[in-house]
Amino acid sequence: MSTFGAANTNPNKSFEVAQPPSDSISCLSFSPKANFLVATSWDNQVRCWEITRNGTVVSSTPKASISHDQPVLCSAWKDDGTTVFSGGCDKQVKMWPLTSGGQPMTVAMHDAPVKDLAWIPEMNLLATGSWDKTLKYWDTRQPNPVHTQQLPDRCYAITVKHPLMVVGTADRNLIVFNLQNPQTEYKRIVSPLKYQTRCVAAFPDQQGFLVGSIEGRVGVHHLDDAQQNKNFTFKCHRENNEIYSVNSLNFHPIHHTFATAGSDGAFNFWDKDSKQRLKAMQRCSQPIPCSAFNNDGSIFAYAVCYDWSKGAENHNPATAKNYIYLHLPQESEVKGKPRAGATGRK
Repeated sequence: MSTFGAANTNPNKSFEVAQPPSDSISCLSFSPKANFLVATSWDNQVRCWEITRNGTVVSSTPKASISHDQPVLCSAWKDDGTTVFSGGCDKQVKMWPLTSGGQPMTVAMHDAPVKDLAWIPEMNLLATGSWDKTLKYWDTRQPNPVHTQQLPDRCYAITVKHPLMVVGTADRNLIVFNLQNPQTEYKRIVSPLKYQTRCVAAFPDQQGFLVGSIEGRVGVHHLDDAQQNKNFTFKCHRENNEIYSVNSLNFHPIHHTFATAGSDGAFNFWDKDSKQRLKAMQRCSQPIPCSAFNNDGSIFAYAVCYDWSKGAENHNPATAKNYIYLHLPQESEVKGKPRAGATGRK
């Protein structure tokens, strides 16, 4: 906490994004081609900023926004950087041709809120996961899904690194798909974590995935049966007896280390291969519900706002401001390194 007893939302001295959303932020995603940042929010809006970096100074310019009819929960960019997909509580996905200035159009529908989605460039398809217990694949030029995959329970999180896709659902199911055969489950795994799944992230080499839970823990899971001895879990986002949710997992696009962000208001950088934390950042005074690296990993965006984990009675609109911050990772924070004292043997 800073002096004067004021709650400090920015103890890491990150750069603040201009004109943030008016309600809690649910998802952050960077364009794969340029420094455009998109945020989805509980105020029904999808907003885009242009982020410019001049040496060690970063600034943001609001560029455009669109509306949904209800809170927006997820977003993803098309791989060419032209288009944004967003889904949420209005049970639909909108396709927004952002860079051309075009109008958004509905390209996917579910029977319940859309919780997560992913664009799969290798297939030219959009995958959408919903609380209606289905995963649907869409060719955005067609009104009906190419395929509807029944899930064992409500979808909570999706991650894709072709040909690997992992879908986390309620009841701790993790469904693994080989997208070369997308209509059948490749493997169904019970989460190595004992509590509800909050986020998943496919390894950059497609050999496994990370899973984060509401109980301050991350699981590192390899798919190959011969590699099961490499699996492990670790605790994070805890303070003494207080245990917080792990809300976000992001692999660094260059170094393949990863970031976690949690409801304790902290974000950390980790190296799974040497099993160590590379950097622990200072805790913000509100939770971090979502985060993202830009396309070259030189900027890490994170939202600081109430996560509604304690319901409306703990929400004070007078003090609950919403922030998006931009952190410039030092190489020492995100570049993997061998464990101190380790031999050359892996």
